[in-house]
Amino acid sequence: MENTVNTAKDAVTNAYINMFGILGALEDLCRLSQAAQVLLPRNSLTVCFAIHSGPAVRLAFSGEGCVVVPGTGECGIKLPFSSAEKFNAVIDGTATPIPCKGFTKIGFLLKNFTELTKLLERYLRASDIALTDADFFNASTTIMFHLIAQAVTQIGNHDVVGRFSASNIVDGIAVLSISDGPKAALYFKDHVVSCSRQIPRNFNALMEFKDMKLARDLFDGKVSALACVGRGIISMKGNLGMLDNINRILDRVAVYLA
Repeated sequence: MENTVNTAKDAVTNAYINMFGILGALEDLCRLSQAAQVLLPRNSLTVCFAIHSGPAVRLAFSGEGCVVVPGTGECGIKLPFSSAEKFNAVIDGTATPIPCKGFTKIGFLLKNFTELTKLLERYLRASDIALTDADFFNASTTIMFHLIAQAVTQIGNHDVVGRFSASNIVDGIAVLSISDGPKAALYFKDHVVSCSRQIPRNFNALMEFKDMKLARDLFDGKVSALACVGRGIISMKGNLGMLDNINRILDRVAVYLA
């Protein structure tokens, strides 16, 4: 029987990826892009996105950058959503959010924040011409790397297929790494996944890309991960069962981020 790829996306999982992956990427964008830094507010301003009976995140903007804070709390602008589907529609650009708090600060939301999200899209869906600039290439690839690590986390926790793969992963830590670039640690505890940029001294498994160019080619689907492992330019060490199941979750990432 021919194997088929499950291309169905779950709205709740997609909302978690959009919230902590896509919106969360604004933290990297504001750190790595001078164009983004120009759009930062002079005075600190926190924007909260909250889904009823679901996830919430605060984006704390200042002249120094953007900090992602999970959960609700003190904020200058609050955008509530009655469902994951309605939040996803806003991220997809097919709906307009309506704040329940912060109408006097709506200018930032309509202008600066909107421009930041447009800029982020240029980094996430970078053109070949844009990627010829070394600084843009490194920033775009770094943003993509952390988005993918966050997507693995959310899919492992919420997607039906992803949860099955996570259920087969023993407690431990796996590190995803680009040898000359960013790194992320995936923590597995009782089949729940969490992600950190702090890399512990000891871990159970490592998947490392040879360099930023290889990682980019993989992200863009220009090379096969399996072929790269065979050639030794993707290094896989430690608990290979853990890495095998992480790769299965990565297959689902491509579905959600397509």
